[in-house]
Amino acid sequence: MSPTPATTFDEGERVVADVEGWMTSGQARRLWDCARSVPAGGQIVEIGSFRGRAMIVLASAAEPGVELVAIDPHAGNDRGPQEISGFEAEAADDHEVFKANLEHAGVAERVRHVRKFSNDALVDVPGDIDLLYIDGAHRMKPALEDIRSWGAKVKAGGDLLIHDSFSSVGVTAALAASLLWSADFRYLGRSESMTHYRREPVRGGARARNTLAQLAQLPWFARNVLIKALIVAKLGRLTRVLGHDPRTWPY
Repeated sequence: MSPTPATTFDEGERVVADVEGWMTSGQARRLWDCARSVPAGGQIVEIGSFRGRAMIVLASAAEPGVELVAIDPHAGNDRGPQEISGFEAEAADDHEVFKANLEHAGVAERVRHVRKFSNDALVDVPGDIDLLYIDGAHRMKPALEDIRSWGAKVKAGGDLLIHDSFSSVGVTAALAASLLWSADFRYLGRSESMTHYRREPVRGGARARNTLAQLAQLPWFARNVLIKALIVAKLGRLTRVLGHDPRTWPY
């Protein structure tokens, strides 16, 4: 008998508890709630799936009839903090574990996996996107390309979630270049490093307020950069002063 997907958020959290990845409870809750709001016939797209932690939450929350697309080349690049390239030997394992995790969660048949780099996968995802979750390459150039190219496919009223915002230098620079003064995406807030935008017109004074709301996150960004610098310098114990657990990377 095939496993039954989680039907509540608490069940979903328990299912992904042992799945490797970077996602806090607050971030999982935001993913769940956004996925729940997508109507039948809509489309949810994730860029950067790794081993399936976030996609399991999205697929478990989504209503029947919602299409779910996971885009990840599983090529051994951008696997996680400080794992940008050179992990080709782990790529095949990542792919198999991803498939096994979705199967175990009972959502494998719901998810279409496009095993390509995101810039090559645009042609594989026709139509508008109701919910776009970006957690791909964290360097500025590919992150900016994801936000601009894939963000353009988000429908009016659709949601855009971006992981490692105001935490990764590359992702934050990409946000500054694309969304800080955007007239098309309203900033709704964040769950730790996961920012939430909605595609809707932002004009006049609302546009200025939208920019200021994002600029207000810069002190938290500076804190995260400092924490990462201390961890890299093997001074992680000092991060406790900033209220951080030195055993973890800030996300």
